[in-house]
Amino acid sequence: MTAQGRAGWLAAGLFGAGLAAFAGLAVAQGQAQAPAQVPVQAPAAGPAGLSWACPSLLDHAFPDLISGKPISLCQFRGKVLMVVNTASECGFTPQYEQLEALHRKLSPRGLVVVGFPSNDFQQERGSNREIAEFCKLNYGVSFPMMEPTAVSGRKANPFHAELTRRSGTAPGWNFHKYLVDRSGNRVQSFPTAMRPDDPKLVREIERLLAQAPAPGR
Repeated sequence: MTAQGRAGWLAAGLFGAGLAAFAGLAVAQGQAQAPAQVPVQAPAAGPAGLSWACPSLLDHAFPDLISGKPISLCQFRGKVLMVVNTASECGFTPQYEQLEALHRKLSPRGLVVVGFPSNDFQQERGSNREIAEFCKLNYGVSFPMMEPTAVSGRKANPFHAELTRRSGTAPGWNFHKYLVDRSGNRVQSFPTAMRPDDPKLVREIERLLAQAPAPGR
């Protein structure tokens, strides 16, 4: 091979090696700059047997007694609800004390007491602020309280109308009590005269708290 040929062969070899090195560097840079793929995580599963869809019974919202902001009952799915129509000028008004005691004792285990002030029986005439102050100052009420609403008859709000339909009993007076199971399906009715701390009522609450939720509907 002539000197000129050897020089050409050497130049070609160096050029080829340079191209290979450049290509390797480009690939390495591309790999370094490529964004990492984040694995898609499956949605967290809820407790066994609990449907995260809101049961139709709880698919309602009511204004909060103090703030006026809507409170969706859907947030209570999976809980045991005690729904009570309340009044400030009733002979049964002291039941607020037992309701608050139940709330404090059993809310960590899943009981939610929800108060619905109502003037259906002409014993709740105060403003929202007056009702809230009365409950707080006299009974230390801390469970959810809604704005006054109708709970019986043709003007009953849709939630109480459905509670009446499912239980077969409408409120006949203040402090009528409904128990709703964790699945938001079954509704039981308890009369005004039964105190919230009545052993029969407390046993039923305990039984419902011990149950696992079933899919709501």
